[in-house]
Amino acid sequence: MSVSPDEGVPLMNAADDFAIVPPFTIRESAEQRVPFVFNSPHSGSHYPERFLALARLDGVEIRRSEDCYVDELFGAAPPLGAPLLAANFPRAYLDVNREPWELDPRMFTEPVPPFANIRSARVAGGLGTVPKLVGEGLDIYACRLPLAEAVGRIEAVYKPYHDALKHLLTRTHARFGYAVLVDCHSMPASIRIGDGGVRPDFIIGDRFGVSANRALTEAAIASLASMGYAVAHNKPYAGGFITEHYGRPARGLHALQIEINRGLYMNERTLERTAGFHALAEDLTRFMSELMAMPDHNFLDDPLDRRLAAE
Repeated sequence: MSVSPDEGVPLMNAADDFAIVPPFTIRESAEQRVPFVFNSPHSGSHYPERFLALARLDGVEIRRSEDCYVDELFGAAPPLGAPLLAANFPRAYLDVNREPWELDPRMFTEPVPPFANIRSARVAGGLGTVPKLVGEGLDIYACRLPLAEAVGRIEAVYKPYHDALKHLLTRTHARFGYAVLVDCHSMPASIRIGDGGVRPDFIIGDRFGVSANRALTEAAIASLASMGYAVAHNKPYAGGFITEHYGRPARGLHALQIEINRGLYMNERTLERTAGFHALAEDLTRFMSELMAMPDHNFLDDPLDRRLAAE
């Protein structure tokens, strides 16, 4: 918190936004029993009053880009022995599935730092580290923000979040010899793929084979397909910054992104859970259990991994 020199009035900043509710939560059992880490970076639903005062959207509109309840759908991860990192801050406030400085210079009253990535496709689409838009192209703010707003959110929330994720993955790798990150998201029910306009229930992303070994990807797709779900691979979501940044199969670090169709478990208009929520959560518990049961050799002795390591 800072003080206005003119009025002596305390000014809230990003560090104060999560002074009571922490920006994120790590849920885990007393002992980690499996080499998996689950991450839910877009399900945060704590909207700081200061942020809402800056925004031009109402309480429902501003939640249009939120991956509602995804952390709850994967809530069985800690009892199964894997930590679950879940954001409490909303995606509209800050997107940790971006580079730390993916900023749109048109959003701010001052120039952005010269090292900022201002030309990415995500920035062009209004979905940078500090997003400009939510949902179907709704502007979050009525006017430009001070650059200090972006810097504060990156320093107070983005960096601690990634520090926590790195710690979980490093600890897991040190204990088990490898680590598997499952990055958990949801997608609009309107998503269609292919010429026939098929609606996928799930999309598994592995950055086109770069972020995880083939056995893990195939097992994830097969597990969901065996339950009767329509599963797509990499299109239209191959994985964001988190999957790309942390997935290093040749080093024993595997990262998958999973996108869940919101139509399976919620009403996108009212944001309420539907009758399918609990059945889906049970299926995801089975999905997690089946991945966790994969033998170690699938992660430690893959021919492709050996070839990449040798190159």
